[in-house]
Amino acid sequence: MKVLIVEDESMAARRLTTELEKLEPGIEIMQKLDSVKRVVKWLEENESPDLIFLDIQLADGLSFEIFEKTQVKAPVVFTTAFDEYAIKAFKVNSIDYLLKPIDPEELAGALDKFKERTAPSQEQPAFDMGMIQRAMEMMTRNHKERFVVKVGEHIHTIATADTAYFFSQEKATYLQTIERNRFIIDYTLEQLEQLVDPDRFFRINRKYLVSLEAVKDIVTYSNSRLRLILKHTDDMDAIVSRDKVQEFKRWLDR
Repeated sequence: MKVLIVEDESMAARRLTTELEKLEPGIEIMQKLDSVKRVVKWLEENESPDLIFLDIQLADGLSFEIFEKTQVKAPVVFTTAFDEYAIKAFKVNSIDYLLKPIDPEELAGALDKFKERTAPSQEQPAFDMGMIQRAMEMMTRNHKERFVVKVGEHIHTIATADTAYFFSQEKATYLQTIERNRFIIDYTLEQLEQLVDPDRFFRINRKYLVSLEAVKDIVTYSNSRLRLILKHTDDMDAIVSRDKVQEFKRWLDR
């Protein structure tokens, strides 16, 4: 297996190389590159690798720019320190995505997916440039700084920084402030997930999108879930769903 590693942190590149060589003793690391410019040049001058490990944010920009500048024939495993929300927007024909620091078991899983996808009977999908463009927009855009709310006959703005959490109830979406005020807003939680800073807000379940500042306590709960004790509410539905527990822990540990 011939692999290209694209990573602008030398230590991370060395660590990835070490783990790959443990998992695949016969692996060939064709090159380690650290910028969009160098990757484009290398791909145009060399044979395609079997697999590319591609960091999203490089020294000279987002790695998505590579797909706009040259043809990428190999499947890709994206590596990133960013929250999953951005990665979910563009599966393209990537084999997988890995959050840094990369877990050896998750890396092994990505290699297994690569082997399954590259079996002779499997047809390889083409890269979707529309998805790449949307991913770039998500990664570079500014997050929403305020929300407009109506209070009686008056219109006010609430800073996102003053928001404790958003929640849905009886087909309406509410914004709860740190100061215990509550307002109806004209957004769904799905829309809000794309608008607010994912470093500060996390969608724990279908009902709640919470800020770190709103979490008063975290308690282990049945069926491998977590229950959050949120400030300014006695609601017992602030439970991190089982499929989001590991992602939530990574979010806490930044």
